[in-house]
Amino acid sequence: MTDISPLFAFLTEADRLKGVERANVLMDNSRLENSAEHSWHVALYAMVFAEPGLDLDRVLAMILLHDLVEIDCGDHPIHLPHDLEAVACAEDAAAVRLFGLLPDGADYLALWREFEAAETPEARFAKRMDHIQPLFQVLQSPEPRPDHVKIVRDNLATGRVARFATEWPEAAVHFRALLDGQPMPEGDFARRLAFLANADRLKTVLRAGILCDGSRRENTAEHSWHLALYALILGGLAGPGVSVARVIKMLILHDIIEIDTGDVPLHSQGGTAHASDEQVGKERRAADRIYGLLPDAQGAEFRALWDEFEAAETPDAIFGKALDRAQPVALNIACGGGTWVEYDVTYDQLYQRVAVKIERGAPALWAFLREKAVPILAEIAERRG
Repeated sequence: MTDISPLFAFLTEADRLKGVERANVLMDNSRLENSAEHSWHVALYAMVFAEPGLDLDRVLAMILLHDLVEIDCGDHPIHLPHDLEAVACAEDAAAVRLFGLLPDGADYLALWREFEAAETPEARFAKRMDHIQPLFQVLQSPEPRPDHVKIVRDNLATGRVARFATEWPEAAVHFRALLDGQPMPEGDFARRLAFLANADRLKTVLRAGILCDGSRRENTAEHSWHLALYALILGGLAGPGVSVARVIKMLILHDIIEIDTGDVPLHSQGGTAHASDEQVGKERRAADRIYGLLPDAQGAEFRALWDEFEAAETPDAIFGKALDRAQPVALNIACGGGTWVEYDVTYDQLYQRVAVKIERGAPALWAFLREKAVPILAEIAERRG
């Protein structure tokens, strides 16, 4: 039997990455990006630009983990001077602490160090995605900040991505077009960039759920990163026939339709709005539009994963749905009730709307969460009178 407690201790600690601000801003210039939603976007970049012969599953695992050390060390913007040796030492110490929370933490630490060393094909590709995401985020903004454009221009000329001129010339061509204010060349690369730029909007979709520290509501992009991390860490709870790697891909993609539809809280309107015919229709139309931005074959592939997740009939989708229901429960437990207080949720409601799906895909997970949720729900009921 897997001991779930240390796994959730790690996942709760990981929630703090949502509070680490980066130097770059969202494409709408509304605020600074945080490292959790950045990690989700980088993972999406990797799925979109995946190359034949690479172990994409390993790439995605690296990306989901790569910035966790910023919980302890913060972000280090590329345009500012740093003592690189000191930063590397501090980040390695943070990795040792964080992955030391896990029973099999040595494996995750090795994966993180592989990413940092950038010597394997998978690590080099993951680093490439990590480096290009902020640059395209600046250049594809409708109103890019001039100071940020200068950072991008300098970086492409003499910085860490100058190598793209020879290493990835197709990206370099599109960078140059954007920098010069010219239309990008038509084709699959531009369609992929249009999809990824559209995806940036998911960072502004607020959910009902509250972060573990109770400071604010979670957004859907950082939720998607956290959920994919749940799959990576809790994969040992999956039933027979489940491919955790496929589940991770589903969870990276599953809520992207909320760009168009917004989030519908599970406990709102008596728990019925989430699955109403009207809402289902909105989500399907959103999926048509958003996945339709991609090249046809890739759009169909991603849409099929989304459809499979929504249907929740395959072992992969059933486990993915279980995690999707479990993560908000864990957040509410961590912050002492959260949305359960706001929506006056009872245990029976939680069981019918949430636990049934968790039990179906990961019964041991619900048993663990139930033990922690019951006292909180009892306290809420007592206050309710």
